[in-house]
Amino acid sequence: MTQPHPLQTNEPTIAAIHAAMKAGELTCRQLVQHYLNRIEAYDNQGPALNAIVLVNPRALGTADELDKHFANSGFVGPLHGIPIIVKDNYDTFDLPTTAGSLSLAGSIPPDDAFQVRKLREAGAIVLGKSNMAEFAFSPYQTVGSMLPGHTRNPYALNRTTAGSSGGTAAAVAANFGTVGLGTDTGNSIRGPSSHCCLVGIRSTMGLTSRDGIIPLYLGRDVGGPMARTVEDAVRIFDVLAGYDPADPVTAASKGKRAEAYIDFLDREGLEGARIGVARQLFSDETVDPRVVALLEQAVRDMVQQGAHIVDPVEIPDLSRLLADGASINTFHQDLNGYLASLGSDAPMKNLAEIVEARRYHPSISQSLKETLEESTPEEEAAHARIAKNVERLKEVVRATMDQAKVDTLIYPTWNNLPRLIGDLNTPHGNNSWKLSPPTGFPAITVPMGFVDGQLPAGLQFLGRAWSEPTLIKIVYAYEQSTQHRIPPASTPSLR
Repeated sequence: MTQPHPLQTNEPTIAAIHAAMKAGELTCRQLVQHYLNRIEAYDNQGPALNAIVLVNPRALGTADELDKHFANSGFVGPLHGIPIIVKDNYDTFDLPTTAGSLSLAGSIPPDDAFQVRKLREAGAIVLGKSNMAEFAFSPYQTVGSMLPGHTRNPYALNRTTAGSSGGTAAAVAANFGTVGLGTDTGNSIRGPSSHCCLVGIRSTMGLTSRDGIIPLYLGRDVGGPMARTVEDAVRIFDVLAGYDPADPVTAASKGKRAEAYIDFLDREGLEGARIGVARQLFSDETVDPRVVALLEQAVRDMVQQGAHIVDPVEIPDLSRLLADGASINTFHQDLNGYLASLGSDAPMKNLAEIVEARRYHPSISQSLKETLEESTPEEEAAHARIAKNVERLKEVVRATMDQAKVDTLIYPTWNNLPRLIGDLNTPHGNNSWKLSPPTGFPAITVPMGFVDGQLPAGLQFLGRAWSEPTLIKIVYAYEQSTQHRIPPASTPSLR
């Protein structure tokens, strides 16, 4: 049977794109132009998603170079010609990196972030930089001073994309690029992916490098892929994962990185898998029952695929452990360290200069000023207590999973639907900060359906440290058996 041209599907995968290139039916230039046309049609006009801060003016030139290379000697690498949307807190040597803030306008780093460099070496094209919550502060909305206005959810234009990687989520969901990069400190790969019917991977802490990513809290920051399919997300993850001498935390990955994560895409991956349902994460009165209904259907779907369900799996003392503190605010020193890495060309030398210049969105004013305050002895003592508390949380989650003999814990990525833009009062339902960031364990979100046929919801799978192969098998099998991904109606195919 003849396969449709990948650009006629509106949601071309990496594999389909490469098959078309090999068949002589598609060039890198045509692919890049396809996405540029969509950005022009839908980002500032039409639905006006407001997702892209900057389009790379060299993208077509890079595509031409890759086409010449292909004609002479084939693909450069596993991501040959794949246009990628990069969140605006990843360093790019040829484009400004601002973290969504006017205070860093025009700041061009001396080199690429490690992850960006690895993608380019694999043949990917940085198509543009995406909007984000300024300095990644907000998990709830995507707004900053660099790009006026909120980023809109392509599934419901009056709704948020969550934060802070909402620009990447909206852009990938609307097919402005093949795949995207986000960052996740407490939520911001998985939350926006959930709100925009995408797959998002937060790795084990130490499996992916943070080098060249403007930090929020280094102890929690993780960068990773956001994509329309599990397979595409894993293809990106395969390029990103592994040791980076510039980031000491990745030394822990030596000997633990799988040779090829793509090998774990298994349609039968749910057969015999033990799935634990973490009901305590979606059991209070603020949870939307329609989201819970989607999870109950997901459980039934997994049983049909041969999974064994352990329901519920209760994590002892979870509420107390989270209430006692699961994070230490190190933004002040982390950001100052990043600004120093820019050298003499840095537009701002430290956080104090940023606060004094007042070139940022009013919504983060108070938070910025608070981070400047010197720590009191009481706060220093609290930091030591929180560090012990986090270690205890790791032990409890690991022991709970071991005792229940489960491969993964599942729960809604968000217990509630995407909020209306500007609404910071109704229950948010964000679950993502509770387990993966403080434990450092990996988590993947995949689409689990729509409420009222319109608003997406995501299902999150949490695993033990370094268990990405197991998670990938399970989430791929779930995705393939349910096929919940549907493109947004607001950004249809162009004629």
